[in-house]
Amino acid sequence: MKYVLLAFAALGTVSQADVFEDYEGFREGTLGESFASKGVAYHDANNVSGRFPDGVPFGPDELGNDFIIEQADVWYDEFPAFGSPVNTLTFGRAFITGPNLSLGPLASIWMSLDDPAQSASLDLGYLENGPWGGIEYRLDAVQDDVVVATDSFFISDLGGRDNGAFQTLSVAAGEFDQLHLYAMLNGEFTAPRGIIDDLSITNVPTPATAALLLGGMGLARRRRG
Repeated sequence: MKYVLLAFAALGTVSQADVFEDYEGFREGTLGESFASKGVAYHDANNVSGRFPDGVPFGPDELGNDFIIEQADVWYDEFPAFGSPVNTLTFGRAFITGPNLSLGPLASIWMSLDDPAQSASLDLGYLENGPWGGIEYRLDAVQDDVVVATDSFFISDLGGRDNGAFQTLSVAAGEFDQLHLYAMLNGEFTAPRGIIDDLSITNVPTPATAALLLGGMGLARRRRG
């Protein structure tokens, strides 16, 4: 399979999630530098300074700051267990119209949540080996600007030509109101290629919901007794 490069995964089932975003409700194309959907505000794509894997520096405006819906039939043919066909979310400033796709640069993105959450997961597609080996992808759960949970992995570094792969990243904490997905190399932001799908978020139960659940548990105990 060939991927076009332009110059520029889960703590609960879908039925358990309070937010589930598979991006199928969007048309392929650019969404701009921020957008909101299903109680999640996406913003600050690639708005960081860092270095490319070869050490060349980049600034906040060099990677492209748009969020982009990509039709990704080719990717799903190769990775049927990834996300939910056929749309994915990618980043940068360009996309490929139709079933092929561009994996845009993913140095850093933020997702602010309307309601406090206790768990979240997403599928992350990326390129491994080649120039990307050794980069660490991280998903942070953030509450009041403090990281309260993190999941991460290192991109495979087997050399040779880069190829596609995917991972599911999951975080859980008592409460958080933001998610931060980003890539690091040698202590600095860097710019591997990435797409995401199947964002799943479980909210902190409201007092009314918690009381209802506890009441149901008590009723079940009495019935068993």
